[in-house]
Amino acid sequence: MLREDPLSRVAVETFLTTGMALVGGEVTCAGYVEVPEVVRETIRDIGYTSAKMGFSFETCAVLTTIHQQSSDIAMGVDRDGAGDQGIMFGFACRQTDVLMPMPIVFAHRLAEQLAAVRKNDVISYLRPDGKSQVSIEFVEGKPVRIDTILLSAQHEDGVDQQTIRDDLMEHVVQAVMPADLMDENTRFLVNPTGRFVKGGPHADTGLTGRKIIVDTYGGHGSHGGGAFSGKDPTKVDRSASYMARAIAKHIVLADLADEVEIQLAYAIGVAEPVSVLANTFGTGTMSDDRLSDLVREVFPLTPGAMIDLLDLRRPIYRKTAAYGHFGRELPEFTWEQPFLLDDLKSAAEKAV
Repeated sequence: MLREDPLSRVAVETFLTTGMALVGGEVTCAGYVEVPEVVRETIRDIGYTSAKMGFSFETCAVLTTIHQQSSDIAMGVDRDGAGDQGIMFGFACRQTDVLMPMPIVFAHRLAEQLAAVRKNDVISYLRPDGKSQVSIEFVEGKPVRIDTILLSAQHEDGVDQQTIRDDLMEHVVQAVMPADLMDENTRFLVNPTGRFVKGGPHADTGLTGRKIIVDTYGGHGSHGGGAFSGKDPTKVDRSASYMARAIAKHIVLADLADEVEIQLAYAIGVAEPVSVLANTFGTGTMSDDRLSDLVREVFPLTPGAMIDLLDLRRPIYRKTAAYGHFGRELPEFTWEQPFLLDDLKSAAEKAV
């Protein structure tokens, strides 16, 4: 819809279960989108291409129930107000080169590699469903070793557990995980139930926004509870969360803190945030109150200004649907770029 009309207002949810995809929500769009076609293309690209998997892009039912956005909500958004109330958080730290918590970065790398070896037919018996989880041992707040790596990978029937374990260890874990952080005590768990043949919508119902911690920081830091996906950037759930991440990353890059969480709170129909709070967990070079004031001074925080600065009216969000919204330095992910770093450093020098 953003490709058809950059000013589209979209709040759409998806619900998938055995043999069915349901898309519903509210939309204002000047163009036309064939929603069932988009749904089927997406299911096909994910990899559900055969009825043998219990779910297929060709045979599943696609139901749509979409209506126009509420005029009461639109009235506030039209004057650059927030599309809803809520609290959004952004986080950055020095645990990794992308200034993200180490466990979630490694979990995403495993998931990406798991998909790559399946799509490139390196491991031919894998199917689309899968999960990853990484447990890191910290000492005095610093990551020192990988304690546990958990991979759940859907597979064809008839493949034994040891083969799956050996293949995933060689082609997934050893391909992306740093050897210096693994030792003889690192646990490697593959399909802990012993079998993962049934998967995807055939085995487990899925709904937009149920994985908000995987989308963000892996439980490191806070979350306001609002999902990002299915929403255009006038929804501060998305735009303010992206700006909060950008602000947090700027603060760490500017050496104003080693770890920081930014909280932004909005009221529906009101442009400026009702609260701006920085928490550096004792690592800041100035007080958290002063840093909070600095954030207001340097960064535009109204919905319209955030959308313009981050160029959020583009059709870029499909890439955010897997492997996280943060810590990925892709051209489309403008919230990862240090666009106001010099301004922040200059304002910080004057604040001292």
